[in-house]
Amino acid sequence: MSNSGVLVHCELNNGKLAAIATEALGAGSSLARDLAQPLIAVVLGSNIESAAREAIAYGADRVYIIDDPFLKEYLTESYLEVLEKVIQAVKPAIVLLGQTALGRDLTPRLAFRLTTGATLDCVRLAIDTQTRRLLQTKPVYGGNAQVVQYCEVDPQIASIRGKAFAPNVKDGSRTGEIIKFEAGIDPSRVRTRLLDRKIEEAAGIKLEEATVIVSGGRGMGGPEGFKQLQELAKALKGAMGGSRPPCDNQWISTSLQVGLTGKIVSPELYIAVAISGSSQHLSGCSGSKVMVAINKDAEANIFKVAHYGIVADWKKALPAFTSRVKELMGGNPPS
Repeated sequence: MSNSGVLVHCELNNGKLAAIATEALGAGSSLARDLAQPLIAVVLGSNIESAAREAIAYGADRVYIIDDPFLKEYLTESYLEVLEKVIQAVKPAIVLLGQTALGRDLTPRLAFRLTTGATLDCVRLAIDTQTRRLLQTKPVYGGNAQVVQYCEVDPQIASIRGKAFAPNVKDGSRTGEIIKFEAGIDPSRVRTRLLDRKIEEAAGIKLEEATVIVSGGRGMGGPEGFKQLQELAKALKGAMGGSRPPCDNQWISTSLQVGLTGKIVSPELYIAVAISGSSQHLSGCSGSKVMVAINKDAEANIFKVAHYGIVADWKKALPAFTSRVKELMGGNPPS
């Protein structure tokens, strides 16, 4: 019997579906429709039945819930073991996860366990009309090109980039099947345990959820410049980020790093200030719908990928830019 269905692993945030989960359900429902197969959601955690109903409202036809106190916190071995069991029992044709810290950790391990392939950080998914295989598109070479990959064996596994896919409109009247699945975790296979969790308080909008991001680079010269970036981000109702050097120099928190070793973002608007445009950084923001660059070096690599550019010293350009934004956004007019 051939594999059938599109299975989505739904990450949770404080007991509710995370934004990436609703986006994955949106992507999955389109694929399931093209294949004429069911959309299946999997929710792991503790006290999660409300999240299962939420998954149905966002398009799932069937939801497997694995409710176990042992799954309250994410641990690689326990989540991997349980998700592997669910997939082996359900036998989906496609498995989708989010390109988050959890997804990056889990996706390749899951593919290895299931002896299949996986494509991480997909920005587009489609079904080939002739082969009915999943065409998986991801950025490569720092976002300067895109590659389309497919896997010849099932399940076909992919993780999706945040903000690359739109969620379905939530419909609380939808009905679906909720199935309880026993975790059956073997404690001897779980070699790690969580000793403590420290939550860093983040003011304002989360970087990965922001539709507007204002980022600064090494050229900001120090932490003082980032106060001006924060002012612009606030005026645009967005979030502030940065490239790796400011984080390494402790000018800003490492949680604000955008790049291959930081966070992958896909905002509607990305403003890069005093950022040269290394491939490491561009890999993290190449999915931005519109990119604006401010840099005094006219030859900076950032201008090769930016949609709009300002060749100027940020110390002169940024205050005027921020003042004009405040005026247009209905804030304080320039003096």
